[in-house]
Amino acid sequence: MLRKWRLPAIVGVSISLLMSVPAAAQDAQLPAVTVAKPVVRDVIDADEFIGRFAAVDEVSVRSRVGGYLDQVFFTDGALVKKGDKLFVIDQRPFHLALSQAEASLASAQSTLAFAEAQFKRTESLAGTGTLSVSKLDDDRRALLAAQANMRGAEAAVDRARLDLEYTTITAPLSGRVDRRWLSPGNLVQPDETVLTTIVSLDPIDFYFDVDERRLLSYARTARERGSALQEGAGALSVLVTIADATEPPFEGKLDFSENRVDNQTGTMRLRARFPNPNFILQPGLFGRVEVEGSNTYRAILVPDEAIAADQNERVVYVVAEDGSVATKAVRLGPRLHGYRVIRSGLTGDETIVVNGIMRARPGAKVKPELVVLPQEAAQAAENAQ
Repeated sequence: MLRKWRLPAIVGVSISLLMSVPAAAQDAQLPAVTVAKPVVRDVIDADEFIGRFAAVDEVSVRSRVGGYLDQVFFTDGALVKKGDKLFVIDQRPFHLALSQAEASLASAQSTLAFAEAQFKRTESLAGTGTLSVSKLDDDRRALLAAQANMRGAEAAVDRARLDLEYTTITAPLSGRVDRRWLSPGNLVQPDETVLTTIVSLDPIDFYFDVDERRLLSYARTARERGSALQEGAGALSVLVTIADATEPPFEGKLDFSENRVDNQTGTMRLRARFPNPNFILQPGLFGRVEVEGSNTYRAILVPDEAIAADQNERVVYVVAEDGSVATKAVRLGPRLHGYRVIRSGLTGDETIVVNGIMRARPGAKVKPELVVLPQEAAQAAENAQ
């Protein structure tokens, strides 16, 4: 009979012990998670595109006269200014041509002086009837021919001087020069042989392609601001980042778009212009451009780590005051300021799990640890470092 009552007695003692466990000990057994209020702030949506930098001006340097290349006055890849001397074609044939033209000019001047004196004498005698009118006409014709020869000789001298000037090839613009493509001693064909190229560096352009849907959105945003999509002080601003992560984004403005949408790709090419005083940006570099895709609006931002997947939905875990967990379906937007924009599903007053969502279960309770999210997610990383 004693064995029949031993097991119920033990069960009763166990229940009494469990009921005597304090509430603090039960809370300590709950899974710990980090919770926070979503960040609520004014934002502007931004779209990102891949593009390439290109020089505003690019020139292939050629010679206007033919001859043998005599001298090179620059270092390959150097920065040059407009008017700097780059090449010299052998000038000796052009000096001879100028001397010959000047000699022809002197002969034409002598002929003209004689024709003028002869015409004046004939005109004086023809007035007294001593010489015939036909002789006066002949001397007048000789004077006119001498004047024409004089103008031709002057033009020949000007041409010879211009050709001599063209033998010195200068930089047509400021920028970075390429390597020399010919060494001294090579024959240069006029208007044909490319000697080198020069590209301008400041400012510099950035080209990228935009689909027509977002292009219309940008135009609507510009109209709502009372500004223009491109050109002028009211043009949309853009930011470009390059592969070097240590360089901050570069700010520029849209200044050009093609006049039609490509009917094969459904895109339009846009151009933004950037100041480049330190020559960090180079033609040909790839970059990622961010274009403002909306006007300023109030947005709810949460970390990507706080978002979970529930079948085909995205959800966040909301913690009530008593520590119970529930899920809320959300619609996601772009990533801004290091957070994810929540288009719908949250009001901004909720307390959500931002770390430890794997330990949270809907309907169960957790031990929340409240933190305050910074306005910029980058600030949190800097503080942690």
